[in-house]
Amino acid sequence: MRYHQLGLLHHDPQRSFAGYTLVAPLRHSAVFLVDMEGAEVHRWELPGPLGSKAYLLPGGHLLFSTFTQEGTPIKEAKGGHIYEMDWDGNIVWEHVDHDQHHDIRRLDNGNTVYIAWEEMSNDEQARVQGGLPGTERDGKTYSDIFREVNPAGEVVWEWHLKDQVIEDFPLAPDCERFEFAHSNSCAPTPDGNYLVNFRSLDTMGVIDRASGDFLWKRTDRHWGHPHNPEMLPNGNVTFYANGMFNPSQPLHSRAMEMNPSTGEIVWQFTDPQRWTFFSPIMGSVQRLGNGNTLTIEAVFGRIIEVTPGGDLVWDYINPVFHNIPIFGGDANPLFRAYRYAGDSEEIGGRL
Repeated sequence: MRYHQLGLLHHDPQRSFAGYTLVAPLRHSAVFLVDMEGAEVHRWELPGPLGSKAYLLPGGHLLFSTFTQEGTPIKEAKGGHIYEMDWDGNIVWEHVDHDQHHDIRRLDNGNTVYIAWEEMSNDEQARVQGGLPGTERDGKTYSDIFREVNPAGEVVWEWHLKDQVIEDFPLAPDCERFEFAHSNSCAPTPDGNYLVNFRSLDTMGVIDRASGDFLWKRTDRHWGHPHNPEMLPNGNVTFYANGMFNPSQPLHSRAMEMNPSTGEIVWQFTDPQRWTFFSPIMGSVQRLGNGNTLTIEAVFGRIIEVTPGGDLVWDYINPVFHNIPIFGGDANPLFRAYRYAGDSEEIGGRL
């Protein structure tokens, strides 16, 4: 794709949510903040290529993972080495788990939860339903774990997808069988449980931390392999519906808000020309303090802010292109993006 302009494309200062946007280019060695005019105002140099996610903690610390070669032979959104870095770039905490992938979250009690892979036995693998036949990785299928560690790095809680009734979680027919089931989110809920998402199952739900049971779960193939569910204060869930499995519609993505009790979609955004807002993989949705929504076209490195009525009030394209082998060359993708107010606990008047 030829980009005719990078950085800030559009800004409506009267209707946008003022703050600073964290730009974390996938597999790049730096993460930076930009102001509302798209100017870089702060940067962190990472000790390795970004695994997938980076985000700010209260106090101005950056939590992220870097890509490692060791561990499970899957490279898609793999991390492996988790770091916490202060505002000035000093590493204040780290944890190595070469099977870590996708999401990382710091909990209020100081623990850290993340997603990891584990190899399935031959019997377990044979029980996985659906998917594309013959697409295991070196003949193997790897399942998801949610793992919580304390500041000392000790595992204090784990949840294994393969311990569920495997046959109850069929892979979508267009997904490869080397993963069961490509989880990409592990968001803590206000009551101490976990809101999780499985891309290859088109399924999200809340896991009860005490019992390990699902408090609720929903599956919808028309989401097209979703990403990044987050629980709002009203109990609704925002998420990114990629739109990769809806043959009745042009390929398009949607930023959505769902009532999990009823399954009703109470709000959604997609471009009126649907094919002009689309990311087949990755994607994020953040509800901002003024009711606007920050979302992304992940594979194109584009971050946009829209009003509840769907008006575009901020539009920015990540200007950092670099060689990413899994993208076939130079690219500027983003796994997620976040906006922080200047007086937030994350920024705290530092800018």
